[in-house]
Amino acid sequence: MPSPDPHDDTSSDYEQFEKAQLAQDRDAAGVDTADINDSTAQRLVSDLVDADVVTPVPEDQVLVHEPSSTTFDSTTQLAVFHRGWMAGRDADAEGE
Repeated sequence: MPSPDPHDDTSSDYEQFEKAQLAQDRDAAGVDTADINDSTAQRLVSDLVDADVVTPVPEDQVLVHEPSSTTFDSTTQLAVFHRGWMAGRDADAEGE
């Protein structure tokens, strides 16, 4: 019996395709926080304060993220944390 023609073997093509799909899934599941600059953070935190998700504590100069009870002294840190926190909640909801 002749050996299979290596040009007809598509297993490595399938493996490459599967690896590319898994990489895309991983990228889609990740949260990009690199695009949060000061003005974006200010807007997000302002919206969160309006929605009673964040409570400013002026005497301590901090912001409290109410759902997690986490305290921040930087709007940028809070904005990055909130995006990650929301992504984690969304991922948990999808896993159920």
